Amino acid sequence: MEKIIIPLRQIYLLLSIMILLIAGCILFGIPLYYGLLIVIVFAVVICIRNGFHLPDLMDMIIGGVKECSSIFIIILLVGSLVAVWLASGIVPAMMYYGFNYIQKMNFLLACFLITMLTAIVMGTALGTVSTIGVALLGLGKGLLIPESLLMGAIISGAFVADKISPIAALVNLTAKTTEVPYKDSAKQGMLTLLPAIGIAGGIYFFLGRGYTAELDAVKLDTYQNTIREFFNISPLMLLLPMLVIVLAFMGVKIIKNMALGLLGGIIISVGYQRLEWTEIVRIILRGYKAVTSMEELNAIIKGGGVMPMIEAILIVLAAVALNSIFEGTNMIAPMINGFLIKIKSKNELIAKTGFLSILLTVLTCDQTVGILMPGKFLKQKYKEIGLPRAILARTIADTGVIIAPIIPWNVNAILITVITGVSAVQYAPYTVLCYGLPIITLLFGAYGFVGEGDHTDLEKATEIF
Repeated sequence: MEKIIIPLRQIYLLLSIMILLIAGCILFGIPLYYGLLIVIVFAVVICIRNGFHLPDLMDMIIGGVKECSSIFIIILLVGSLVAVWLASGIVPAMMYYGFNYIQKMNFLLACFLITMLTAIVMGTALGTVSTIGVALLGLGKGLLIPESLLMGAIISGAFVADKISPIAALVNLTAKTTEVPYKDSAKQGMLTLLPAIGIAGGIYFFLGRGYTAELDAVKLDTYQNTIREFFNISPLMLLLPMLVIVLAFMGVKIIKNMALGLLGGIIISVGYQRLEWTEIVRIILRGYKAVTSMEELNAIIKGGGVMPMIEAILIVLAAVALNSIFEGTNMIAPMINGFLIKIKSKNELIAKTGFLSILLTVLTCDQTVGILMPGKFLKQKYKEIGLPRAILARTIADTGVIIAPIIPWNVNAILITVITGVSAVQYAPYTVLCYGLPIITLLFGAYGFVGEGDHTDLEKATEIF
């Protein structure tokens, strides 16, 4: 098929419509997939008017959905896993034993550090949020810490995985796309990550001090006694989440690992909590809600289920379809070319790399395009201007990758909301690391501090795997 170029004016019109519709859905509480569906219709009309054929556009969409089929499986597994781990007593057990150690502790700072270390080992931000994160959220709510503040600390820690974990899919995608060995991208990444961790940790320590003094030993005992009355609790139940973390570190794929975690939770539910199979099926489908003698605890120990995930699946499906049209029609390439023409300095190149990666992540509802497009299009520009590609990898990871959970219509934010019941609009102000890293990396670029890679041999810095 002859190469078709869609005029920039029409592309900007489509993007403007998209922003307005998404904003309208968020403001008026309309399901996001309605807005995305209308944007898809506009995109198809614009493409057809410029010479594309509907069957070709449908093939693009179907191909994109097939490529992302694993995402839908993960969404269903997350819903099932959370529900079963609540019903089986695994999360309540983590809360029960956790209450023994949190008195006189700055719990908010602990949430940040625990999720960060767990995420680096597991290599998955969403996997961390849906397991350890859910337990920490329950603990924190039991201490009357606002859930938006808790989620901010948990998400800041969890998404360090996508920035630096050697087994994280997005870390490896960034390294491969920019043709940079992991050790080089990690070395550059630490230059911005360590200050960001220090700043975020300091802020969470300061914010968490007020809640440390408010811990009520009597109330914690009440929580523990109620959990013990309603669930069969044993330290052995903690072995399953530990096994999931170890298997993730060993490189077991997330779908297999989550399926194993789900199976283990079902076995514990039947064998230890004495739940009927019909009850387990209902919990997997509809989610779990504890019915104890303590209303506050009931409000904490609830969530998950396949049916509550349906809206998330529809949103992801619409986002993938729209992204497939963007990629298949090469609609975004003219915008990137416009960025490239005017870049004259190293500082400007780093700044525009960051802005471009953020823009693509915002527009496409996912981090993948925010990695692939800048990584592919800007590699040669970095060589021409005298910057090693490790800085390109670092800048992409610090911007388009890390901001994903604070964009309400992003796949990550949608799944977090479904898992925890806390929306991106609520927790975004407290995800210090997610907006701190982009600011730090852009400041580094603006003031010319690009790290040791600035003085190394470029060919060595860009050595391919």
